[in-house]
Amino acid sequence: MRITDIELILVDVPFYEIPERNMARTLAGWHISEICRVTTDAGLVGIGETLPNYTWGRVTPEAIERVKGRNPFALLWDDSLGAGLQMALFDVAGKAAGVPVYRLLGQKVRDWCPISWWSIDMPPEDFAAEARQAVELGYTSYKMKARPWFDVYEQVKQVSAVIGPNFKLDLDFNGMLVNAATAVPVLKELDAFPNVAIYETPIPQGDVEGNKRIRAQTRCAIAMHYGSPPIMTALREQVCDGFVVSGGAGRILREAHLCAQANMPFWLQLVGTGITTTWALHLGAVCTHAQWPAVTCLNMYRHQLITRPITVQGGYARVPEEPGLGIELDETAVERYRTQSATKELPRALYAFVRANGERTYYKGEYGKGGYWEDFLGGNQPLFERGVRLERIDDDGSREWAELYARVQQAPVRSKT
Repeated sequence: MRITDIELILVDVPFYEIPERNMARTLAGWHISEICRVTTDAGLVGIGETLPNYTWGRVTPEAIERVKGRNPFALLWDDSLGAGLQMALFDVAGKAAGVPVYRLLGQKVRDWCPISWWSIDMPPEDFAAEARQAVELGYTSYKMKARPWFDVYEQVKQVSAVIGPNFKLDLDFNGMLVNAATAVPVLKELDAFPNVAIYETPIPQGDVEGNKRIRAQTRCAIAMHYGSPPIMTALREQVCDGFVVSGGAGRILREAHLCAQANMPFWLQLVGTGITTTWALHLGAVCTHAQWPAVTCLNMYRHQLITRPITVQGGYARVPEEPGLGIELDETAVERYRTQSATKELPRALYAFVRANGERTYYKGEYGKGGYWEDFLGGNQPLFERGVRLERIDDDGSREWAELYARVQQAPVRSKT
């Protein structure tokens, strides 16, 4: 069996209303999925998916040329091929062998894999609405982005009011608590909410001593992205309770095996529609310590791009048993959402950080020089203060808006209202 053709198809898959509104601040590009279709001389077709604006590895023209004419089985473990192409090769190889992909990955240890709801940072009422929907759709865990421009205590309070006692929350700080001195008081307050189970990367992961202090003084488990600090340092110094694992099949299984030897749980983080989520299920099926719920962001997308949507029951999704990935691409949806560009423009807007005392600071956006991410990390705003919020201010056509927009391109603008 030889590969005869590889086709890449860009689609622009819409989000549901709440993710749509909040992702538009900074991550609108996650709309874009690149489907990889691999065809062989045996008439078999494999599919995979890359999120070109996020995924760990893109499919390059060089990678495509490298695999043409070759046997898919000779290429499965080459992570350098990129997410979508590697996924499609496993799919077509599984079909050729007449076995589900997990049989090519290792020994199956579970039929159902845990999976989590996910959201970008957003106002408390939006988080609560998302949590309510997560419960209705069978989820029992929620990974929430914790940011200092929103009131994290109010966020957790409102979410806790709409979930049951067995529903768990993972608060992902992405290092925004900055240091142990700032982190410990904040996390101790959040410890009082019984649904909170995990703090992910509360401060920069390279701060070994700071992370040890945090872990010693707080109730919840600490999760870190595998590899920083180096894995043997992380294990020796006991800086965390488990890991976030992502990347290609080879890397994931190497890291999964070491986690198993150290008896450390992890979750798989592989973002995309139903295609990528199915791939994550096959990987989770063979990784003994993929015990924390996988994060794929499936819940954001209005369409999973597959004909038989994945459903969640009691926090778990079933691993397919059909050959290959065990899914069929929804060709009608692909044609409906087909696009020509991987670029997704952000809306023209201003952003105001508002404190409880009425002070406002206007920004051009989240990232880059002069963005609110940089300003908070630089110590120019309070970290995780109560009563704060972030407002988006769209272009209303006024001269005042245009003048303020021009000013924030140079630097943040502070005002008192």
